[in-house]
Amino acid sequence: MTFLNIPKGRSDFETIRRDGFYYVDKTGLIGEILKSSGTQVTLITRPRRFGKTLGMSTLECFLDIQKDSKVLFEGLEISKQRDICEEWMNQWPVMSLSLKAVEGNDFSTAYMQLVYEVGELFKKHEYLMESPVLNAEEKKKFGDIRYGRAGKIEVMRSLQILSEFLSKYYNKSVILLIDEYDVPMARATSNGYYKEMLEIMKGFMQALKDNQCIKLAVITGCLKIAKESIFTGTNNFVSNTITSSRLNEYYGFVQNEVDRILEDAEIKGKGDIMKKWYDGYHFGDVDVYCPWDVMCYVDDLQKNPNAKPDEYWKDTSDNVIIRSFIDYAGASITKKLETLMNGGYIIQRVDENLTYDYLHSSEENLWSLMYLTGYLTQVRDYKIDDDWQDNMVALKIPNLEIKQIFETEVSKWFEDSSKKWNRTELFSSVWSEDCDKITKEVSALLRRTISYHDYGEDFYHAFLSGIFAGAGYQVDSNKEHGEGRSDVVVCDTINGHVAIFEAKRARSVDELESECEKALRQIDERMYARDFEDEYDSDHIHCYGIAFYKKRCLVKKK
Repeated sequence: MTFLNIPKGRSDFETIRRDGFYYVDKTGLIGEILKSSGTQVTLITRPRRFGKTLGMSTLECFLDIQKDSKVLFEGLEISKQRDICEEWMNQWPVMSLSLKAVEGNDFSTAYMQLVYEVGELFKKHEYLMESPVLNAEEKKKFGDIRYGRAGKIEVMRSLQILSEFLSKYYNKSVILLIDEYDVPMARATSNGYYKEMLEIMKGFMQALKDNQCIKLAVITGCLKIAKESIFTGTNNFVSNTITSSRLNEYYGFVQNEVDRILEDAEIKGKGDIMKKWYDGYHFGDVDVYCPWDVMCYVDDLQKNPNAKPDEYWKDTSDNVIIRSFIDYAGASITKKLETLMNGGYIIQRVDENLTYDYLHSSEENLWSLMYLTGYLTQVRDYKIDDDWQDNMVALKIPNLEIKQIFETEVSKWFEDSSKKWNRTELFSSVWSEDCDKITKEVSALLRRTISYHDYGEDFYHAFLSGIFAGAGYQVDSNKEHGEGRSDVVVCDTINGHVAIFEAKRARSVDELESECEKALRQIDERMYARDFEDEYDSDHIHCYGIAFYKKRCLVKKK
């Protein structure tokens, strides 16, 4: 195996190239953006961990007049485009700002984070304070913003102010790069200060409106916030989203790039599992892998050739999106989630122009959010037979990693929700051996769940365990007793009761009765109750056969 120096957690182009980290050449992005330099503002939206920040760092390194980057781009795709290199490479003053750290539990904290980030941006251009080009009043304004002394209006207008100063100093227009522009609005929505942050961001983005000092601006984020929300009045504004095709090969890894990475690392036999776990995203006409996952798994395989794929994405993305979906509940969403988690697809209307304050206002917005943030992807038209309207999209879960994230969140939801459901009658009926009542109560709970694995026995075991574990009972699942393993054992140690459940999955409603009898015979033949005879009175050992068919069940006692 050849060791590749994987830049895990690094998104600074200059560091990656200078320090010899493994780099997948995405510099063609530069040429694609600069070919359309007549577009003053380009908004690029992609899910998290698809290379947006590295792309912005690459643009900054290529364009910034304060850098000499020729050696870093030698041999890369953009170096072959000589006209672009001569006109643009290190020829322009650049303002580069990331807003990913602008967050907080309250507005005051988030605003101070913004003040800090703006101060750091001004710090990069502190040489302006020594320049005779700026007068005393301008230098004072610069210093106030740089050191956090400026008022709210000056902070809101800080990008406009800096662009004017830089243009004046260099006698050139300025390039503006803003990464993760929507994070402040996302956090504001989650923590209840949306209106206050909206006011700030509207003022902040005024730098894009008819600003003669800006040659071009590139902005990245996860969502395309509706133009009227924070980009009010911005002209010459073009969006590039996951439904577009122009830039998609530069965000994510295409198949030949993954094949090359595995070949360079001399990793054999992992192509199929890599594809099942991390491929499946369809952006425009391009099929891509999540680059973060690919690099993390290659890094793990270098350390351990037998490493299993992991859910790397879940540690870097905010999975409350899925949870908010499940909490939204409703029969329609539940059925659609079950379809998705069982490998199917759903037909939905997708709206790319969202505002954060209305994300949870409708089921349609929630599906749009799941699609735009990478939890769902588009199904290729040729793979389905359904006919639907032009503004509808067929959606599915892209790969095994995201499927497992869904399953984990559903399990957490069930565990949390089951604690709130009134199960008093169910528990009392278990200890009093009222099978009709147990059947009724378990069936009612089943109808409230979100099922997957095509209603396999594992699902029902987890379902039963969750009901009792959430109430504080001691629960053992698939524990060895007697001559085998009983499915679920529930102990009420305080009152001296134990319930043994053997669960079976019926293939039809008509088989519920026979499967129940089969479960009871198994309890008898394998003597599951024997281990409890010393600890519990015989009339406090309760043995149940329980048969399931989809969201129906039948319970019988020994």
